[in-house]
Amino acid sequence: MTWYVPRAVAPDLADRLVCSWTAEIEGTHRLVPDGCIDVMWLEGAGVLLCGPDTSAWTFSLPPGRKSVGIRFRPGLVADLFRTPLNELRNRRAGLADLAGERLGRTVTARLDEAPDPTARVAVLEDLARELRRRTDDTDPWAGRIGMALAGRNWRISDLAAETAITERQLERRSQRYFGYGPATLRSILRLQRFMRLARSRPYAQLAELAAETGYADQAHLSRECRTISGQTPTQLLAGQAPDWHGGLPLFLGTPRDPSHRPLRTR
Repeated sequence: MTWYVPRAVAPDLADRLVCSWTAEIEGTHRLVPDGCIDVMWLEGAGVLLCGPDTSAWTFSLPPGRKSVGIRFRPGLVADLFRTPLNELRNRRAGLADLAGERLGRTVTARLDEAPDPTARVAVLEDLARELRRRTDDTDPWAGRIGMALAGRNWRISDLAAETAITERQLERRSQRYFGYGPATLRSILRLQRFMRLARSRPYAQLAELAAETGYADQAHLSRECRTISGQTPTQLLAGQAPDWHGGLPLFLGTPRDPSHRPLRTR
């Protein structure tokens, strides 16, 4: 992708952010859900938070429209903006509406006046630091759940039991921190796992990749891939989605069970 370039963020933000990115948009592009939340500046439109998506969507803008963004790791935005993410599901919201008019105006003005994409990314990284400074406490639960589901399939009942909450509480918390329930999150992160493995093994067969990433069979992979991305697995892998994070991991460290004990999977 020549129009879009992801990069690693400053070390002090790596616990929160997957990457930053710069773009000079040209043509039509498809975005596939990954569980992350982007805060982006779009030339002429200001600063937007891209809420959690449940299916892919396409966009097309006039050629050369400039944009930069930062991508928050799954589950780590609700506390920063003090907003349940299910209220932002499949939506785009202005920064001022979520973080306050004063901060929204200040950040937007700095971005509009910044001389180049690198300077704009620095402004957004400063925003991430300011949001973290304003947050009294961050619940580590969401990060543990996200990392667990990124690493393997779980039965939802087991996931609730291992985190000492009921399935109803798991659903409610997942809606707040991820924007949708744990079953949807599992499907989205499973597809990301499939793309990550396919990226590292470009000559592997789809059936082999499906089995190793937790699908019942290749048909199961195809169904979920169409539901989430609107494409077949082959079309998905031939597009931009596998490189959307520049090879950077969605979660830091090795995915593990939140209880640090073995867990039955499906």
